[in-house]
Amino acid sequence: MNTTAKTQEDNDPYLQDDALETEAAEVELQQEAETEEPDVALHTLQNPSERRAVIEALIYVSDEPLTTKTIADVLKEDRQVIDEAVGELAAEFNGRNGGLQLREVAGGWQFATRPEYHEHVRAFLKSRPSAKLSLASLETLAVIAYRQPVTVPEILEIRGVQSPSAIKTLLDKKLIVAKGRKETVGRPMMYGTSKEFLIQFGLKDLSELPSIEDFEDLAGGS
Repeated sequence: MNTTAKTQEDNDPYLQDDALETEAAEVELQQEAETEEPDVALHTLQNPSERRAVIEALIYVSDEPLTTKTIADVLKEDRQVIDEAVGELAAEFNGRNGGLQLREVAGGWQFATRPEYHEHVRAFLKSRPSAKLSLASLETLAVIAYRQPVTVPEILEIRGVQSPSAIKTLLDKKLIVAKGRKETVGRPMMYGTSKEFLIQFGLKDLSELPSIEDFEDLAGGS
């Protein structure tokens, strides 16, 4: 060993600090390696019935509509197998004619109340204090939903009043999104409904938009 180099390292505070930092970093890496949780091996699904049960649990705990691709990735199974399993699960679950149904919403799958019980659900929701949309926001949302993509001047022409605060409220609630600019004078921004809108109103896509009256009831009870 070079005793001269050793003596210099012992006497140089900068070299000592570097050595201590290196040692601390090595200890930290070792501790992380020791405490890092190993990958949990998934329970092997024994039969189609168990697969459907697991899928039902995943859809139940999901905060938003769950796609079959996501389910397939989680279960590490073929997408087609999951598509078939979800279809069977929906037929099985909906066949019991309970208060809930499993349906496709905004490109994924979600549990929802059955349409024939919506009036009862609305009555319950209206009995609770909630952050309902104002009349201006509701009217603006209806115009956007049924006329999208639509600009603020076009909304003004339909409603007859300005809608800047309503637009801001709907953007804050993520019920609408910008859809680019219209190629006209001033290139005004166009707006349309969002995926969150479909989720909030339980719609598979815009083809399922309800009548204006039903839309107002749904929005008023949200």
